[in-house]
Amino acid sequence: MARQGLIELEAVLAIAARGSFRAAAPELGLSTTALSNAIGKIERELGVRLFNRTTRSVSLTDAGRTFVEQVAPAVRDIRDAMLTARSQQATPTGTLRINAFASGAREILALLVLTFLRRYPQVHVDLVTEGRIVDIVAEGFDLGIGAADLVPSDMIAVPVGAPRSFAVVATPSYFEAHGRPQVPPDLLAHRCIRIRMPNGAPYRWHFERDGEPIQIDVDGPITLDESSLARIAVAEGIGIGFFMEADIRDEIAGGRLERVLQDWTPPTAPLCIYYPGRKNPSAAFRAFVDMARDFGRASARGA
Repeated sequence: MARQGLIELEAVLAIAARGSFRAAAPELGLSTTALSNAIGKIERELGVRLFNRTTRSVSLTDAGRTFVEQVAPAVRDIRDAMLTARSQQATPTGTLRINAFASGAREILALLVLTFLRRYPQVHVDLVTEGRIVDIVAEGFDLGIGAADLVPSDMIAVPVGAPRSFAVVATPSYFEAHGRPQVPPDLLAHRCIRIRMPNGAPYRWHFERDGEPIQIDVDGPITLDESSLARIAVAEGIGIGFFMEADIRDEIAGGRLERVLQDWTPPTAPLCIYYPGRKNPSAAFRAFVDMARDFGRASARGA
């Protein structure tokens, strides 16, 4: 009887969760070709097809659905057993998989993640940034990073920073030529850098003052889906942009960009790392959480 390795089982579960070979491959550290070969191997050994595959979609067959339902709990048990063994390590080693929004990852990368790696060089951090909220348990992550008000209620949250805020900015030359908006609706008369959400919908700029929220569906010459591209467009004087303040703090301090509507962008929830409760966390996991707690306390004192 053939013996299937854990990688083939992990491959089946990852593709079932992601619905795509291309999306599942980076999660497993495999190329798409290697992942396809792993699935082909297990299907040949089992004598059934687990996935219906076309050029556009991947879906479980009836046999594949039954297989996943039966295998998933066993794989979770194996993962737990491995975590239990790793928890006995005195020196942090292994891989930590972390999911984060891109803006949150940028804020904590240098001060927290890279500091952690310098302190514990035997640990590898796999940091995945996405523009959507994911189930970190179902998708195989150890930790998540996000705004405190978006952390699922069943997770343990550790604040890692002071309250954050958005910032509306443009170049001094843009404001000299077009004037400065005084209230959010004034933006409708300006050239703004539009943002597209991961689901394809346009992002509405959010404001609030004295408990009064307002959302503005701005207009402008370009629509982008990546913050670094929007920063380039704003820096080149194309229009007004809407960013996390931390992303453009240096440009504001250096006078390259000017901030407006600051009284309409009050502080929002701080960043947190979050994770499910664990009975036997690895040494690397414990070390990262401990460092995050220290980082959060230091940030709170400095706020």
